[in-house]
Amino acid sequence: MPNATRKEVACFFFGLSALLSATSYAAGEPAYGPRLEGFDYPRPVQEFTFSSQGSPMSMAYMDARPENANGHTVVLLHGKNFCAATWEATIDALAQNGYRVIAADQIGFCRSTKPERYQYSFQQLATNTHALLTSLGIEKAIILGHSTGGMLGTRYALMYPGEVERLALVNPIGLEDWKALGVPALSVDQQYQRELGVTPERMRAYEQSTYYAGQWRPEFDKWVNMYAGLFSGPGREIVARNTALIDDMIYTQPVVYEVGLLKVPVLLLIGDKDTTAIGKDVAPAEVREKLGHYPELGKTTAAAIKDARLVEFPNLGHAPQIQDPDAFHKALLEGIGRRGGE
Repeated sequence: MPNATRKEVACFFFGLSALLSATSYAAGEPAYGPRLEGFDYPRPVQEFTFSSQGSPMSMAYMDARPENANGHTVVLLHGKNFCAATWEATIDALAQNGYRVIAADQIGFCRSTKPERYQYSFQQLATNTHALLTSLGIEKAIILGHSTGGMLGTRYALMYPGEVERLALVNPIGLEDWKALGVPALSVDQQYQRELGVTPERMRAYEQSTYYAGQWRPEFDKWVNMYAGLFSGPGREIVARNTALIDDMIYTQPVVYEVGLLKVPVLLLIGDKDTTAIGKDVAPAEVREKLGHYPELGKTTAAAIKDARLVEFPNLGHAPQIQDPDAFHKALLEGIGRRGGE
């Protein structure tokens, strides 16, 4: 390329990297671009552009509009090892029952911007999400958060109670203070090195034991490959750096102390076989034994909230919406369909 500009050269090598990544994936090793290029989403993806902390940002989202609208909107908040795409079956179930559905990838995740530097907090992510909804003209919504998305949903409801019709939480984390219970702190640099070690094999083993209560079905591999593929592609360093900052946010900002302040109706959907706890693998044995007891966490959390309804799935793990979508969606639709005082 004797007459190529620097920009053209950069584009050439980026395209080459993407091609090599696609070849790797075709050979059985998932590898996607830094914004999940190459992975298909279940609905058309749109971009919400805005400025945050002095930098331009782009938040990817899906806006599923039902054929027969019931006048209500559900906003889906994904977990750390998930994306908006992981809500695929839930989007379909909600839309088929008349709900408009907004499913966004938070900044730092999946198809959204991964900044070189960003001060992550649940307040910031809630502010970003609120800006997205404002841009769409959505004044009030049902907020549905899973795992880390449950922490974000709780923060959103605390910040914007008048704009939340109902809060639904699916196996949220942050219902216990891991640091106070004795989980050792890891620096962002340590978390970065851990994230660089993400592989499909490690993710599959972790998800089988935690997300699916020891079960495994071939369709679960799609979500393992989606997440692990981000760490195998050309953007693995920036993906790992953002994920490490997010790890630190999760560890240092539990919501357990504030759930009692919620002023909106709350639906808790808990898979009792879940054992998720941040830093559990690096905690001393005596500490590990005290962490991630979801039958207890669900009941304790429900008791702390003024207007809460608890639904338990005795045989399901951290991701009941994927493990048993029929049972989950039946409970979800019944729960969010209740109107004031029911």
